[in-house]
This record gives sequence, C-alpha cells and structure tokens, in this order.
Amino acid sequence: MKKLSLLILLVFAVKLSAQEDRVITTAVPFLTIAADARSAGMGDIGVATSTDAFSQQWNPAKFAFAERKMGIGVSYTPYLESIITDISLLNASFFNKIDDQSAFAIGLRYFTLGEIELRQFANDPGTLAKPNELAFDGSYSLKLSPSFSMAVGGRYIRSNLKLPQNGSEDSQAASSFAVDVAGYYRSKEIAYDKFSGRLRAGFNLSNLGGKIVYDEGGQENFLPANLGFGVGFDFILDQDNVIGLTTEFNKLLVPTPKDFNEDGVIDSADNDEYQQIGFFSGITKSFGDAPDGFSEELKEFTWALGAEYTYQDAFMIRTGYFNESEEKGSRKFFTMGAGFKFKSAQIDLSYLFSTSQVKNPLENTLRFSLTFNLGEEFLND
Repeated sequence: MKKLSLLILLVFAVKLSAQEDRVITTAVPFLTIAADARSAGMGDIGVATSTDAFSQQWNPAKFAFAERKMGIGVSYTPYLESIITDISLLNASFFNKIDDQSAFAIGLRYFTLGEIELRQFANDPGTLAKPNELAFDGSYSLKLSPSFSMAVGGRYIRSNLKLPQNGSEDSQAASSFAVDVAGYYRSKEIAYDKFSGRLRAGFNLSNLGGKIVYDEGGQENFLPANLGFGVGFDFILDQDNVIGLTTEFNKLLVPTPKDFNEDGVIDSADNDEYQQIGFFSGITKSFGDAPDGFSEELKEFTWALGAEYTYQDAFMIRTGYFNESEEKGSRKFFTMGAGFKFKSAQIDLSYLFSTSQVKNPLENTLRFSLTFNLGEEFLND
C-alpha cells in the first residue's frame, strides 16, 4: 500500500456511498463501523440485543444486566480488503460488575490506514506516513429497577489524518471529547402456552461532543452524534433453544447540508454558513432541517433487522439486514454470522453481502471477535 494515493483518505472523511449533496458526512466515521462480529452478523445492530462484552459501542447500559462478573472482548475488522491489505479496525473492551446493580467498562477502538508513501517528485525517496484514528472510552451503568438500567459514558477521540507537507509544523492530530447517555430494558421471563419469552428495548445517544478541527482556523467537522433505539424479543423454546429477534433504528444528530443562499447549488458559500452551526445547535436542528421536509427527515433514519438462534448457549447462528435511503448513502446489505462457545471463551464470525449498487467497503470480508466471560455468575431474573 506504500504507493497508495491520498484519495484513500477521502474514504474516511466522507461516506463512500455519498452520491448526493445532501448526504450527511462527519469526521471520524470509524466510530459508526460495527466493531464486533456478533453485531455485524445481525445487520449492524446492538442497542437492544442481549448483553455481551462489546456493549460499550452499542449500549453501555446493558452491562448492568451482565451474567458474569467480568468480560473481555477483542475483535479485528479488515477494511477495503478486496483492494488494500493494511487498513483495519481493531477493538478491545473490558467490563466489570461492581455488584448485582452496577458495572463499569472501558473500550479502545483503533483504526489504521496503514502506510502511505509521500513523494514530491518521481525520484524522491519519499517519506512514510501512518494515518490513524482512535477512541478510548469508559462508562458506568446502574440498574434503576429490576428491569431497567441507564449508563453514562465518556470518550476521547484522536484523529491523526493530517499529512505533513514540506515539513510543515501545522500538521497535527485533531482531538475531541464526547459523551454517551443510554438506557436498557429487559423484562423478566414470561411464560406463554408453548414457549417462554423476554422483551428487550434500548436507546443510546452517542458521540455527543464538540467538533474536530485539523488546522487552526480551518474547517470544523461534526462528530457522528447518533440516536439509536430498538426493541427485541427472545423466544425461549426450551432450555436448549432460543431465538432472538431485534429491530433497530438510527439517525445521525448532524445538520443536513442545504442551499442556504437558494442559488440552486450547495457551494462553498453554503458550506461556510454550515460551518457556523454549533454541535449543540446541530443536534436540535437535525430533527427538522431537511430541505424537503418531513419526508426527507424520515429518509435520514436507517433501519435494521437481526436474528440470532442459540443452541445450548454454545452454538449461535445469526443473520440480518441493514437499509439506508438511496438519497442518504444507499448502504443496503445482508449479513450472516456464527458463534462458538467453549467454557468461558467464545469466537464469533460474520460476513456481509451488499445489495446496493454502491459497493460496500466491508463486502466479502470475514470479521472475527473473541470474548472471555470470567468470574462469578449473576442472576438477573
């Protein structure tokens, strides 16, 4: 990848699927990539699924319902694997239950763009740059009732995509801080005629924080602030067989680009006015600023369906579907995955099939996760 052009950087500055002027783009979009294979196998969902070691990204409030004292998760996601070999997302997380009512967790996501060789002219020996981004976060979750918990989280974000030019000293990493506020509901097991069941629901307001600026006086870039919410139900057929179904919705809490001066195009003048919107004002505007009104606002929601079959808490099969409006990015894909558990260790795999004309950067990519659940067991019913 040493001869990779700088165009690769644009892949991560904007959505790959951006085809329209009103597609919402943000800085550090790696925060929106499903970092674990279990969620990736169910259509990139995780806000309302059952608790696992990777809940830090999706909904940290789930940790209060963890069934083991501690959990450790690590995952690896190759990116653009069909054309490049050294771009990837690495993820590690850890949670610890303080008692039956509360838990804390930490997580680290590291996105590397590999090595890029920079040359000024053909015979220049070149210099190597290694652009990367990372997020380090922590959270605390607490049960407010036997069936409902909430969590708060904080996140430090560092984006080192700026490439040095002629030894310029203004080349530096950009950084920001963000917070999450999440809630999770899990009902007691309910007995029906031929099976038992459990209802799940959750929400997560994530990446709420100030903009990222790469240069002094330069363009300000919104973080991918997001509202995610969903519901699910576990069909407990017997002690060995469980089927979980979940649906989730997401909306970026970022203003929609628009033609502010009404000259028929979205140009630099419009971008200058767009830059004046603060992050808090941007969140409130994001629910009602689409130029085509309510119908366009609805198109800014993505939705996903996911299913997971578990046999004897040792073998899992998963599938899912993710949908985004063609006018807002056109990400559409099916996923499938599997999990295998032996004692305290579990390995998960996932695979993605794009159904959109826009090629997905994770298409034909096998993703891996490894989880360890340790310590005493907690009964949540």
